[in-house]
Amino acid sequence: MRLASALRAEKAVVENRLKQLRRRAETQPAARAAKSSRAAKSPDRRPYPAVVPKYRNPDRPSETWAGRGKTPRWLTAQLKSGRRMDDFRIRHAA
Repeated sequence: MRLASALRAEKAVVENRLKQLRRRAETQPAARAAKSSRAAKSPDRRPYPAVVPKYRNPDRPSETWAGRGKTPRWLTAQLKSGRRMDDFRIRHAA
């Protein structure tokens, strides 16, 4: 009996909270839409440093890859032909 009354009381609290949230959501749809469009225009992310390229295409030296993301087509083709990743590594002056 105590458990049933405790559950009813908890259910009433949760239902009241849901009603409040629904009322708030109904009264502020324009403000929410403005906030989401503003967030899309200027994300609040920290600035990341530029990533230095680690690999260079010997056939076209302007094509480089930093080793992040999807492997470029030129490197995939070279690797399939039997070459190794180290063959394309850029030697940086330390």
